[in-house]
Amino acid sequence: MTDQITPAPDEAPAAEQTFADFDVHPDIVGALADAGITTPFPIQAMTLPVALSGHDIIGQAKTGTGKTLGFGVPLLNRTVAPGDAGYADLPAPGKPQALAVAPTRELAVQVSGDLERAGKKRGIRVLTVYGGRAYEPQIEALKKGVEVVVGTPGRLIDLANQGYLDLSYVKGVVLDEADEMLDLGFLPDVEKLLAMTPASRQTMLFSATMPGAVVALARRYMTQPTHIRAMDEGGDDSHTVKAIEQFVYRAHAMDKVEMLSRILQARERGLTIIFTRTKRTAAKVSDELITRGFAAAAIHGDLGQGAREQALRAFRTGKVDILVATDVAARGIDVDNVTHVVNYQCTEDEKTYVHRIGRTGRAGNTGIAVTFVDWDDMPRWALINKALDLGIPEPEETYSSSEHLFTDLDIPTDATGTLPRSARTRAGLDAEQVEDLGETGKSAGRGEGRRRPRSGGGSGRPSAAKERPETAGEGARSGGDARRRRRRRTRGGKPAAGDQG
Repeated sequence: MTDQITPAPDEAPAAEQTFADFDVHPDIVGALADAGITTPFPIQAMTLPVALSGHDIIGQAKTGTGKTLGFGVPLLNRTVAPGDAGYADLPAPGKPQALAVAPTRELAVQVSGDLERAGKKRGIRVLTVYGGRAYEPQIEALKKGVEVVVGTPGRLIDLANQGYLDLSYVKGVVLDEADEMLDLGFLPDVEKLLAMTPASRQTMLFSATMPGAVVALARRYMTQPTHIRAMDEGGDDSHTVKAIEQFVYRAHAMDKVEMLSRILQARERGLTIIFTRTKRTAAKVSDELITRGFAAAAIHGDLGQGAREQALRAFRTGKVDILVATDVAARGIDVDNVTHVVNYQCTEDEKTYVHRIGRTGRAGNTGIAVTFVDWDDMPRWALINKALDLGIPEPEETYSSSEHLFTDLDIPTDATGTLPRSARTRAGLDAEQVEDLGETGKSAGRGEGRRRPRSGGGSGRPSAAKERPETAGEGARSGGDARRRRRRRTRGGKPAAGDQG
């Protein structure tokens, strides 16, 4: 890898620049301006000049730094739109000219939304493809013609193998969150996709960390890439974000929901994500909060894609302000204005801890992270604390009635375990319709007929059959295509023999 671009510790390269200062199509600049985006973030300001000139790029930046437009604007800039004068002269008008590969469905949807917004004035057609949705609409869109395809590896390969997705005219490829794709076992699929594209393509790889397998991938498929780093001073993804205030409490399992209910009544609390290690706990905590009057929704691997997207839409639009998620299901969730993150269960390791709390304090904002540590988790927490040098080796024993809990998090002293009816102002999950996706995977209606809590405007969701972590392997199956997934089958409400979650 030849060139490297790294900002000085106090450098702010985007401060005096706008997207109009770069060699970007005026319609793209105008579309971004319409969305209120005029000034690039540091990773964007460093990436744009190199990417617009056609060079391969390795971008190293944490999630939430705005890298999507860093690669998205150059991709769109090189794309010939249907209304352009040279469109009819293309070798294959309507065949994809750009490809973006993401590890999870949620990240693919987020990237696609950003690209659609930026390419709107030019009329660039962007298609999102991933498992869990019906094939037919995706195939129909490819037949009509698209300029940009964003998707997860499994479904992309499926469509290519069936002859519907032709990548032989692609001019630019983006691999987003490459380290996450490695964790989920997708790198072999990524290599297959790269082999389907022309050798002359521009390749941009973005990753928060650079493990050996990702470096090897870059060396094999990239030509003299420029390495752009936009990280915190002296840090990589093993260092926590300075903008996040962290609180760690030794909590009793039977008191956690009571503590959580009070934390969720903290002054100035906005959108909040609660992380659990298991699917069953995510469903259980969400149901419990709804019963207590909160507008909450769960997202985990046992939900069908329609239910997952319903929960995310409700969260993004503010119909619910609390999202309870497992680590795998939350990969790639990028929602602005998340003020609080709560680790309901202690993380497995320091990397997961950093990933979780990084859902807040994004794009220059500040945030608050709260972690509950059970007595049994104290050895695990000691390792996390040591690895990240947090200075909290012995979390303070804390209960829902502890005075310091109210003081630390600015909770009104009269807060109880139930949200007052006067504060129940959000529409709730039921106000967001479940879209019929013609799902190919897990049933969106699993558990229907189960009694729902009556308060809070939310929807109760089914629990998993077993209390165990939702692993990266499960995430890979639910984030990829149907053929990767061993579906949970039940007989009489009980898991069938050999059931895989």
